[in-house]
Amino acid sequence: MGQKVHPVGFRIAINEDWRSRWYANKKTFATLLNEDFRIRRFIKDGYKSAMIPRIEIMRQSNKLTVIVYTARPGIIIGKKGAEVDKLRDLLKNIVAPGTELNLDVQEVAEADLESQLVAENVADQLQRRIAFRRAIKRSAEMVMQKGALGVKIMVSGRLGGSEMARCEKTAIGSIPLQKLDAKIDYGFAEAATTYGNIGCKVWIYRGDYSKVEKGPKKRPG
Repeated sequence: MGQKVHPVGFRIAINEDWRSRWYANKKTFATLLNEDFRIRRFIKDGYKSAMIPRIEIMRQSNKLTVIVYTARPGIIIGKKGAEVDKLRDLLKNIVAPGTELNLDVQEVAEADLESQLVAENVADQLQRRIAFRRAIKRSAEMVMQKGALGVKIMVSGRLGGSEMARCEKTAIGSIPLQKLDAKIDYGFAEAATTYGNIGCKVWIYRGDYSKVEKGPKKRPG
C-alpha cells in the first residue's frame, strides 16, 4: 500500500516505448546492459551543457544506434559535424569490437516541457543556493506558460540546511497518474549541496496520448 510507480514505466508497451530496444540471451544480457549504462553516463557527463533529457539505444545484430535527444544540438554536432564524429569515435571504445555504431542527434522542440531538464534546472538552482520554494515555484510557472496541462515539483532532503530532512512540493493544474492515456513525463535529478544531496522530482502532464499523438505509439518491428 502506498507504493509509487514510475509514470513512464507504468505506460511502457502501452503508450510509451522502451528506452533500450534490443534482445539478448542470458549470456550477453548483462554485458549489453552495462554497455547501455556506460554509453548514457558518458554522454550525459561529457555534454552537460547540451541539455539532454533522454538517450535511446537500438541494437540489431552487430549494429548499434544511439539516439540523443537534446535542446542544444549544435553542442553535440559541432562545427561541420566535427564534434559528433569525435563522440562516435569515443563511444567505439565502450562498445564491443566490430560493432557498427550510428549516432543520431534529435532536437527537442520545447526544453521547458521536458521533465528531466526541468528537474536538472531545479537541482542546479539549489546548488547555487537559491531558495528552494522560489526555485520550484518559478520552474512550475514556467512549465505552465509553455502549454502544459499540469505540473508537480517535489524536492526532498535537508532543505535550507535544516537538521531534519523533509519534503516540499508545489503543484499547478492536474496530474492524472492513474490514467494510462495521460501523457505524463517524469524526471529526477539530485542537487549536491554542502548539507547533503537533495532529490528533485518533476511530473508534467502534456495531455492525452489519443489527442496529442492521435493514438498509441506503435512498437518497432
